[in-house]
Amino acid sequence: MTQTLPTEIHLHKKSHILEIRFEDGSQFRLPTEYLRVFSPSAEVRGHGPGEEKLQVGKEDVNIEKIEQVGTYAVQIHFDDGHNTGIYAWETLYDLGKNYDTYWQDYLRRLAEAGYTRKETLNG
Repeated sequence: MTQTLPTEIHLHKKSHILEIRFEDGSQFRLPTEYLRVFSPSAEVRGHGPGEEKLQVGKEDVNIEKIEQVGTYAVQIHFDDGHNTGIYAWETLYDLGKNYDTYWQDYLRRLAEAGYTRKETLNG
């Protein structure tokens, strides 16, 4: 499978949005909360199927900095101290392409857990 590479990454700190464009013309605007709750870290995803940990209370999280990791990924440092996930280009593309599905599933899981999400600028 050929990897689609990003051509531009821009953090809009005020609106808590990471905008990313890929060489195939795809463009995604990903809320920082979404990136945090879908971090590819073991802390969030666990070490195998069924070990995922539901992230709550991340409505106001923002990104402090983004560091490139080689030529294949970035490491995102969130202002809640989380910085262990490595976001490969493929992961960011998948998160962008499947945003609606993943976000609705996350909202469903929050509701099932009895968590009432605080509304923010990004919904």
